[in-house]
Amino acid sequence: MQTTLRPRLLAAVLATALGLAALLGAARTASAATTRYEAESATLSQAATATNHTGYSGSGFVDYTNIAGGYIEWTVNAAAAGSGDITLRYANGTTVNRPMDISVNGTPIVTGKAFNGTGSWDTWVSTKLTATLKAGANTVRATATTANGGPNVDYLDVAPQAATGPGAMAAAPYEYLGWGNPQKPTDVMTATGVKWFTLAFILSDGTCNPKWDGDRALTGGTDEAAINSIRGAGGDVVISVGGWSGNKLGEKCSSASALAGAYQKVISAYHLKALDIDIEDTEFTNGTVRQRVVDALKTVKANNPGLVTYVTMGTTPTGPDSTGTDLIKKGAAAGLANDGWVIMPFDFGGHSGTMGQATTAALDGLKAAVKSAYGYSDDTAYRHIGVSSMNGKTDESDETVTAADFRTILAYAQTHHIARFAFWSVNRDRACGSGTDGDACSGVAQSPYDFTKIVVQYQG
Repeated sequence: MQTTLRPRLLAAVLATALGLAALLGAARTASAATTRYEAESATLSQAATATNHTGYSGSGFVDYTNIAGGYIEWTVNAAAAGSGDITLRYANGTTVNRPMDISVNGTPIVTGKAFNGTGSWDTWVSTKLTATLKAGANTVRATATTANGGPNVDYLDVAPQAATGPGAMAAAPYEYLGWGNPQKPTDVMTATGVKWFTLAFILSDGTCNPKWDGDRALTGGTDEAAINSIRGAGGDVVISVGGWSGNKLGEKCSSASALAGAYQKVISAYHLKALDIDIEDTEFTNGTVRQRVVDALKTVKANNPGLVTYVTMGTTPTGPDSTGTDLIKKGAAAGLANDGWVIMPFDFGGHSGTMGQATTAALDGLKAAVKSAYGYSDDTAYRHIGVSSMNGKTDESDETVTAADFRTILAYAQTHHIARFAFWSVNRDRACGSGTDGDACSGVAQSPYDFTKIVVQYQG
């Protein structure tokens, strides 16, 4: 985001549609969004509860009889129809695969699923599948298909998948977990109902290679742990590349194909559904780099069907400046089907009226630029623009973005069905106290998460 109230390469980023509950006493909660169904509490055929190995959950595990056709059948209850991840924990102390068929409501979702040796009967591993559940009671059955029977089974975890698509992720406020006394994302989710976050920033490590803040590996650290926690609670993330400070991939990658490869590393590392390119400073002002970003985005959208992309940039009170307008025109000329051209309506250097009024005027200007470049209708143009505001005090002494301004933006978004309503940042969504600063609070009188609670009302 284009503000000095965000970090300059500070270190250490931290880490529904489907409501699942216990039925007939068979389940217990494994996490806020995952329901655990112990195997020993399920219906068994040619299988029995055992306790002669260690490391199991609950009161035991299930040992299949060495015969084809034995099964474990769990009853799970879904509050609403939808997709969910089902994870089965098992052990196989032999060196022989013990395959099983997995079915939901009598329909196989996988046949001959391999359950290979795990090294010992005390070594438990997990395998995950995706299933579609109906509202109400569902049966999930794991059936042995060979004379060796199935592996030992500990439990079944069932978790909702985050809603997908531009509408579901339309409200995804930024959180920077390495600064500003960050809140745990799952605590924010519980307090506000928000499901999506935009996590920032991916930068260059000095070459055409993406890292968190330019220095932390994409996976294996607290960044990945944070994303896993969000997804484990039924949410998901947009990852933002760029920002004001640091080495930009758009500049360090010498070609559009190389830049697309760098973006792809991020997409693949997290199986992303959405990517935000926050293009600022020298990456924004260089026409060659702007073209490179556009061409790279076109490539990754072609290679990742369904990927939602946003391009986020600064703005004037009347809409994008000549540089922003050129970026949009380059996108249109290249055939980039970008899902959202997004402006940051603050740090104007002067404006009239409230910040809510200035924001909607800037959005009108953005809509006009997108409509002109792409030849869209008014309705289609609105659906391809977005806003990433800032809550409370900005860098400019004459700018205070209030909750009332956010409600003005929300009304505009709901009227025109824009692509995105985000803000910088969750870290700042609380009143300031002694010793705090603009990185950790809004600078205005408020209750915790007042701004997030407004943004989360927007669903596209």
